[in-house]
Parts: sequence; structure tokens; C-alpha cells
Amino acid sequence: MNADQIRSLQPALAALLRRFRKCFKTDKGFGHLEEYVLGLMTDLPRKSIEPIALAAGVPVRTLQEFLAFFPWDHERVNRQLQQLVMDKHACEGAIGVIDATGHPKQGDKTPGVQRQYCGERGKVENSVVAQHLLYTNNDPQNPFTCMLASDLFLPKKWAADRERCRAAGIPDEVEHRTKWQIALDQLESAIGHGVRLSWTTFDEDYGQAPGFWFGLDRLGLRGVGEVPKSFYCWPSRPHCRSLQAAHASKRVDNVCRYSPIFRDQEWKTMHIKNTTRGPVIWEVKADRVHLVDASTEPSQPTDRQYWLIVARNPSTKEYKYFASNAPQKTPLEEMLRVAFARWHVEKWFERAKQETGLGAFEVRTYQSLIRHWLCSRIAMYFLADQTGRLRGEKSADHAGAGGRGGQRSGVADLAPVLALAC
Repeated sequence: MNADQIRSLQPALAALLRRFRKCFKTDKGFGHLEEYVLGLMTDLPRKSIEPIALAAGVPVRTLQEFLAFFPWDHERVNRQLQQLVMDKHACEGAIGVIDATGHPKQGDKTPGVQRQYCGERGKVENSVVAQHLLYTNNDPQNPFTCMLASDLFLPKKWAADRERCRAAGIPDEVEHRTKWQIALDQLESAIGHGVRLSWTTFDEDYGQAPGFWFGLDRLGLRGVGEVPKSFYCWPSRPHCRSLQAAHASKRVDNVCRYSPIFRDQEWKTMHIKNTTRGPVIWEVKADRVHLVDASTEPSQPTDRQYWLIVARNPSTKEYKYFASNAPQKTPLEEMLRVAFARWHVEKWFERAKQETGLGAFEVRTYQSLIRHWLCSRIAMYFLADQTGRLRGEKSADHAGAGGRGGQRSGVADLAPVLALAC
């Protein structure tokens, strides 16, 4: 946004930020929060510490220390943000969308950076990967979204080199965890802070792990998410425990193709949602199966059953496979509505990278990284909360909107705008 747009929204932003005042030991530290969040919301060409500090008339080192060393309780800020979402935007059909995103970075000093798959580039590249939990009401007309949690995915090589971790300020208790393990911790923490979700949804990176499904069961959360075609299950319990192929678990693509519980079904045509390109129509089959419990040797089928859904796009002939731990009487239409709600997190990543500098961090400490992501999420929450006031403006009216997030005309001087927050 440009300076005039920020001025029009500043009273509401100041009211939001005042909720976090008790998380800061000094007025000076709290003032830097206002400066930084405002800087992330402007149309600066680059939304890292240096350009924000220079535009605000603040020493660059001061903002660096604000993120890295200043005494403020960012965990409490995050907790209050989650509680604020519940106070103002709680709804019966709330969905938690789980996903990770990569940020391309050069060098080797940024916490967690290494050559790994980067979704933003669609290939293996030097990058930092973050694990996220998004909240959405999935409203078809005016959806509200807010990122509830963002955590660093620490690669195994980093976790094995504790000296390197300490140099980057990564606490010894932060170790390598798979993304699905981080996601379960995020969900458990959010629930403990009062977040209530009707559903969770995710892609096959999470759905392919039986331990993730068992974790959702333990938390009492309903989930529906994609699984790869190579995911294994039992269409029915085997007559005995045996290593013979006849009694072994089967790939879900083969189950859906050959098992009588699917083969003998007719395809059901389902209208998923309407889009600007027209209705989204898929053909589906669904039934109950047993997942693989590998906690024993040999592995065995789970005592409880889970949903297995195969969806076929009649236009493209694309196939998708979904699993769900929802109860047996759950309507298939409802599970599909949730399964196809993942677009909310993809859209949030796109907007956050363009509008609030989610990936613009240039930091060398773990705390700086976590605090930067938190400030970006606060800015995104504010914009989502103010959607009603902004509804009259088209996204194209904003400088650089729809661009590549980093090449846009900048606000030359933030000082007059930031002065309004004092």
C-alpha cells in the first residue's frame, strides 16, 4: 500500500497493535513493532530490515537488534494473535490448512538454509523452508484467512551441527523434525490456546505418513487430505497375519481399481465449488479401509477404519486420492469441500510474499527469522480483518499488486506515516 492508504487505515492498525503492548518491556521496543509492521505493509521495493529502517528514519542496526535481541515476548504475541482470531472470526466450519513454503536464499548463514526442495521455484535450490498452519472460514464469497503458526524446518545436516546452530541462535532444544511432526505440534499448541477447528486439510506430504493420521486421532481432530497413489492400506482386514502377498496391504490406486468395494461402485458426480472459470466438477468413489500400523513387526491393519476417496476429473482425467479419519456417517460432499480448500493457503503465501514481505527476510539468527514471520503474519491478519473497508478498491489499484513481489515503486519516506502511530 502507498502512504495515503496506510494513513487511512492507521487508527485501526494502532488499535490492533495496542493489544500486544504488554508483550514489550519498553515503549521504545513497542514503537519498533509499529515501525516494522508498517514498513512491511508499504510498497517499498524490498521489505527487509535495511530499506524499512532507512525509510522510517531509524538506524538499521536498531531494527536488526529489535528482531534479534530486544526483550519482547514474541511467543505471547503469537498466542494473543491466535486468541484474537477466535474472538473475532470463530465459526463452526473453520478449517486448518497445513502446508510448507520455501524461500530462496543465497549464502549459508540464514538459519536452516541449504539445497532442498523449494516450492516457490518448483525445484531443489538453496532455500529456507517454513512449516505453517493457516486458519480459514472457507466462506465461498468472502473468505477470511489468517496464519496461526510459522516454524522453521531444520534440516538434518543443520541439526547434526550444533555449533553451526548455536552460531545462528538456534536453541539446542530445536531439533530436526519432519514437517508433519511440526504440524502436529502446531495444532496441539493452537488447541491449547483456544483455537477450535472443525477440520484440517493438507497435501500428500502429510497424508502419506500414517503417524500423522494417528496424531490427528490423538488430538481429536478431523482431517481430510491427499495421499499418494503409492499409499498403502487394507480394503478389509486379512484373515491372518502373514508375510504372503495375498495378506499384505495394497497400494490405494490398486485398491480403487481392483477391490470389489470400489470396482463395483458407480462414479458419483460431485459439484465442488464455483469459480470464475466455471463450476469445479469431479467424479468420486469412496469407502472405508484400514491404514497400516507399523508399530509392530510385521505391520498390521489399524483397528479403526478410515475413509479412502478416489476423485477423477472428467475433463482432464486427473486422479486424486484422499484419506480421512472422519466418522462413518460424514457426508461425502462435506469431506470433498474440505479437501479442495487447500487453495486458501496457496493464495495466502502468494499475497504475503507480495504484500507483507514474508520471504524478504535478510537475517542470521533464528529469533530474527521467527519474529519477522510473526510481524508479516500480523500485517496479513490486519489486511484480512479490514477487508470490508478495502472491498471497494481493486487489487490493481495497489502499487505493484499482481507483480513479482519485489519490483515496485517505493514509498520514499515513511517518517510522516510512522509519526501517526506515536
